[in-house]
Order: sequence, then C-alpha cells, then structure tokens
Amino acid sequence: MKFTLSWLKDHLDTTASLDAISETLTAIGLEVEEVHDPAKDLAPFIVGHVVEAGKHPDADRLKLCKVDTGTETLQIVCGAPNARQGLKVALALPGAVIPATGDKLKPGKIRGVESNGMMCSSRELGLGDDHSGIIELPEDAPVGAPLTDVMDADPVIEIAITPNRMDCLGVRGVARDLAAAGLGTLKPLPDETVKGTYASPVGVSLNFGDRPEGCHMFVGRYVRGVKNGESPEWLKNRLEAVGLRPISALVDITNYVTVDRGRPLHVFDAAKLQGNVQARWGKPGETLEALNEKTYELDEQMVVIADDAKALGLGGIMGGEDTGATAETTDVFIESALFDPTTIATTGRRLAIDSDARYRFERGVDPASAVWGAELATKLILEFCGGEASELVSAGAPPSGAGAITLRPSRVAELGGVDLSVDRIVEILEALSFRVERTEDGVLAVVPPSWRLDVTEEHDVIEEVVRIHGYDNIPTVPLPRAPMPPVVLTPRQIQRDAARRTLATRGMMETVTWSFMAKEHAALFGFANEALVLSNPISSDLDAMRPSILPNLIQAAGRNAARGFPDVCLFEVGGDYQDETAEGQRTVAAGVRAGRTGPRHWKEAPRAWDAFDAKADAIAALAAAGCPVDNLQVTTDAPVWYHPGRSGVLRLGPNVLANFGELHPRVLKGLDVKGQMVGFEVFLEAIPQPKAKAKQSGRTRPLLRPSPYQPLERDFAFVVDAEVPAEKLVRAAKGADRKLITEVRVFDVYEGETVGEGRKSIALSVTLQPTERTLTDEDLEKVQGAVVKAVEKATGGTLRA
Repeated sequence: MKFTLSWLKDHLDTTASLDAISETLTAIGLEVEEVHDPAKDLAPFIVGHVVEAGKHPDADRLKLCKVDTGTETLQIVCGAPNARQGLKVALALPGAVIPATGDKLKPGKIRGVESNGMMCSSRELGLGDDHSGIIELPEDAPVGAPLTDVMDADPVIEIAITPNRMDCLGVRGVARDLAAAGLGTLKPLPDETVKGTYASPVGVSLNFGDRPEGCHMFVGRYVRGVKNGESPEWLKNRLEAVGLRPISALVDITNYVTVDRGRPLHVFDAAKLQGNVQARWGKPGETLEALNEKTYELDEQMVVIADDAKALGLGGIMGGEDTGATAETTDVFIESALFDPTTIATTGRRLAIDSDARYRFERGVDPASAVWGAELATKLILEFCGGEASELVSAGAPPSGAGAITLRPSRVAELGGVDLSVDRIVEILEALSFRVERTEDGVLAVVPPSWRLDVTEEHDVIEEVVRIHGYDNIPTVPLPRAPMPPVVLTPRQIQRDAARRTLATRGMMETVTWSFMAKEHAALFGFANEALVLSNPISSDLDAMRPSILPNLIQAAGRNAARGFPDVCLFEVGGDYQDETAEGQRTVAAGVRAGRTGPRHWKEAPRAWDAFDAKADAIAALAAAGCPVDNLQVTTDAPVWYHPGRSGVLRLGPNVLANFGELHPRVLKGLDVKGQMVGFEVFLEAIPQPKAKAKQSGRTRPLLRPSPYQPLERDFAFVVDAEVPAEKLVRAAKGADRKLITEVRVFDVYEGETVGEGRKSIALSVTLQPTERTLTDEDLEKVQGAVVKAVEKATGGTLRA
C-alpha cells in the first residue's frame, strides 16, 4: 500500500515529521517497508533559465542552449523538442546524481560541442514516466532557487498490510489509525451526497438463482453529459506517485477512490450497454475481452457483471474492453458493488489476474461503501467532467454486522500484558470508531465499525487496544519457570552418541537420508509388509518405509562415484522399520565402505575394502556402545543382501547384535550401483544394558587397577580341520585361565602339504598379565599346558611341532 505524505494529510491533521509518522505506523502494526523522499534526491537541482536556444552545428535534432543558473551562464546541449528560449527548467549541474539512473553528471562533449549540465525530464528526476520533453517550470520561478522550492516533491510511504487489515487499504484507514495513536486528528469527511435529478434509465439486479450470492449488493448511477478529458494535475501526480498510470478523468477517478478510501469502482460507457445491468454467475462458453487486452473463458463459478446481451466484466476483478470509458464517452454508468471475497479470490487465482480491485475485494471491503462509493464517484465526476446525475439504483443489501462484542476490561491485562484503565480502553476504541457502552456488571459492549470485518471476538478487540497503546509499551516480563532437573542422557542415548563418534573417528562420514525408499528397492532387503507402504508419498520413488538403512547409503555412495568420488565411507544412525508397530522400529548404526582403502601410494598399494573391514567397524561400534565384545560369537547366517561366504553375524548368545560383510552383487545391480561395497548394521537396542551396582551408578567406570608386572607373550600353533573357525581357538585359549590371559590374537594361518590335506595351521599369540607376582617357569608351563589342553579339547586339533 503506497501513499504520499500530502495525501495522508488530506485526512490527518498533524504536524508530525515524516520520521515520526513512519515510526508510529510500524509501532501500531502497519510496517513501513520503504519511504522515498524525492526532496533528498532533488536537493542538488536548481531552477535554470534558457536565455538562448540555437541549433547544434553538427546535429539536426540537438539544440545548443545558454542557461542562466543565477550565478553564471552555462552552455548545455539538449535533445528535448520543447527546449526553447525563455523556458524555466529543472537544471542539473556537474556533480549532481540523476535519480533515475544513479549516474553522476560530468562535463562532456556531445557531437563535438561542450555541455556543462543537463535539463531534466520528469522520468529522469523520478517524478513520473513522462519523457517526452524537459520539465517546464512556472514563469515566475526564481532563477537559481532550489528545485524543491518550486516543485511538489512529496514523500512516498509504502507499508505492508496484513490480510486482516482491509480497512487500511485506503489512505483514510491509515490516517484513522494514526489519529487513534495520538499522531494528529482525523479530519471529518465533507458531505459527499449528490441528489439525482432524474430516474436512471439503466436498472440493476442480482440474479444468482438459488445458489449462494456472489454479490450481496449492487449500487449504480447514470451520469449524462460528461466530458472525459485529462485529470487535474494534482490527481495525476498522486496516481503516478503510487505507481498508477493516469489514463483519463473517468478512469483516474475510480483509481483515486480505490486508493483513497479502499473502495474499488468501475465506470461503463452507458452508450455501449444494452438494457439493464445485473450481477450473475457466468455461463459455460461465455468469454470476456478484459481491459488488460486478454480474453478469458468464463464459467458458472465466476461472478460477472452483464447487461441483457453479454458479460461486461469480471465482478470485483476487471472490467471489459468493449464497454470501457473513452475520450468519446458522454454518458456513463457507475458500478459500486459488494462482492463475496471467497468467490473473487477463487476466480482471480483460476484466471491468474492480479488487480487492485481483486486485492481489496478478496480481503473484504466496507459493506457500507457500496452506497457512499457511488456518491463519491458521482461527486468527482461532476467536478472534473461535468454532467448531470440520476438517482441511485440498487439491488440487495449489505450483510449484517457481527453485533456487540462483550469485552471484560481485566482480559486486556491477561491477554495483552498491559494494565490499562477502563477509561483508556474506551478512549482507544472510540478513537478507532468503535461504539462502546458500559454495562452495570463492569463489562463493555463493543460494536465494531462497518469497515472492521476482522473484529468478531473479544480477543480481536483486545488486540486493537494493545496495538494502539503500542507494542513497544508492553512491559517485558519473564515467564515463570519451575525448577528444572538436570538434563541426563538415557543409556540408549549415550549408546547412540558413542557409536556415532566412534564411526566418525574411523574415517566415516555421517549422513542423514530419507526414512523412505522405493518399494522395489526395499524388496531387495526383505520388505514384505504392505502396511509400511505410504498412501501419500512425497515422491513416487519414496513410497515405502525403509526396512534397512543400507540401501539409502549404497545409493548415496553410488551417486558420489558417478560424480568422480568412488572411495567413500558413509554411516548413519537412525531407524529402520520392520512392521507398523512401535516395536517394529529399530535404532541401527549402519555404514558402507565403497571403492578402495585410499589413493595409490609408492609405499603401500591400496586394496579393496573387504568383509573384515566391515566387521571391524561393527565391533568398534558395539564396543563403544558398551557391548562385551570379547564374548561375541560369529556365525555365517547373514541376511540375503550380503554375499554368502563373505559375510557374518555377530551374536551374544541367541541375540543378533550386528550383520556385516560384502554386499551381494545382485543387490548392488538392483540399486544400479557399480563396483564392490562392504557394509554393516549394528542393532543398538539389542545390546544388553549394564547392571547398576549397589553403590555405583551404571554410568560410572570401574576402578582402574594397573599391574606393576610386565606382560608376557607366548605363541602357539595348532593344526585343526580346515572348516574349524579361528574364533573357536581364540575362545578356547581365553578360557584356559581367565585371570592371567588378557588377550589372544591370531597372527598366522597356513594351509599346505606339510599339515595335510583338509587341515590348516592357526598360530595364536597369547598375552599373560600377572597382577600379584612375577610368574615362575612352573607358572608359565602350567598356563601353557592349560591353553593347549583347552584348544585341543574344543577343536580336536593338535599342537604343531
């Protein structure tokens, strides 16, 4: 919403400065978006006097002028057709900045002739769109005087209007709010009633059948004998200042009333009407050539203004080209109607038409304005164009208002946070034109004015009181806060964070992917529950809840490879979904490694990631989450999306804690990913929680008891059947003496003729850590014998000679 300062002062009697007005507007909820003060831009410009205007020696269309500045005479080359001797002009001296372009004026040569200034047009000064010639100032303008002393440089204010403040889509509504806020006095409106001298030859009607009306009231008036010329200069200047192009007096009057009072109108050329005018629903196949020179196809969901022959305009949006006022128009018919906001908004969106009328009607206009809008338009037409007005004709009636609203004064403090007296509340509401009556029980009966369609409840009235009192005047009060317990992470949250940090320290990058995926891809990972298919997916390829995090990570790695980054390691800690119940959602730490272990290097060649890398990742995540990894068992029954023989399952008793291994080539092909990948899935919620001790919380680490004695290592090599897993030997060796043996590692595996067919040799390094004394040879022989005996018993193997 734009308006000029002088336009505002037509309705507001105030001596407040432009800055004070801007600050107050924002303070009462009418946010100022921009203030453009042309006076600041025009400060360097002065009044010049053309004392001589001759022909340019080298250009037929240019003139060589001598211009008096009041202190000197300058030579200026000008191309304006109206440049002539004796003319008073808007003169820019060297160094001035031209508002329209931002260019700084410098002396120069034009077609070989020096020019030391510039005589400006309205467009160049940012005062309008006229560029047909330079500005012609009054003959009595003093030479050398600042241009702002002789020209109306009116500041333009632009404010943002929220959808509920339809009353401020007119300058008078803005002035009313400022007056209520104490920034002046609202000027009373003059009597705008025009007495008709004859019956209108054109009648109006509402014809909507038994459907809800798209137009509640239609007021019209016939004016004959008008002369449609140019508008007065002040009116054209105001319209141009707010971005509207002056067209003719009749059209400019309707635009002026729209901005001044927030009341859209339309004027028909009465000679082009056939019969009476009506508001009705459109008809299928009906078309309209609108004022924007576009043709629209109408239907029965759109309100149209029509005569007895055809549609004349889109009600509340735009008139038709055929019946618009022209320079030849002598008789007009004024339309001032009250349209249904929802219907106007729907039609405007369907036809993609934005107009000032639609903008106001779809938010709602003053129901009483149908009558006074026609009266005001008539008064201005008679003033600018002459003519004789008929009596008003009307059909329908404005909808009834909301009635009185009960306001409890105490609720202003409770809802608005400001403690105001009843007298102050009444003062604010009456300044906004609300009618207020005090009742015996201390409450107020408040009746909003007709233009405040947004005020229907008690809290709306309270908002008005607080708004005019000033949002800046609401005291800052901290909210009461009850004592809060210290924030403590749950054991599961600690597990999740520990696994996340550990995987990141192992060189993997965390990702966050969709919880959805394509159903056909989910089927590769055991998806079979139709209850997890989305009924309204955000995308056709994200139509199922993910049964595993791996497919999203695999595709992410594939996208990286396609863009030149094949060696990536990604992980995610999140949920996967096995069924539609809460128990069916699992918290999983999953990851993939694609490509090779690193770039080529002279010392060590990179290798492809293998199942053991994925196993190491899974065990590291389990260990960080508090799992007793020394007790894990490894089985080979991994899910079908892993490569058989190159994958495994980590268990703790019967519970599956993790899957790991190389991903199946069939799965990678189904996801359209090339190359080899390994992955893992750690099921964090399957990890058993540590038991809290009597005097020690579950989060406290056990007491560190370092040993003062050196650890010892002993190596063993056992020959076992080829199908015996190395883990079986490790577990047996550890169990030989749990107090002394702290670590068992496999450091060599051999298969060949020397150990026999179907046999293999596995070498173990066993670490012994004494805690009470130094071990003797007898102690060592006893432990070594126990290790050999335990391994032979568990595996059927023998100690290799």
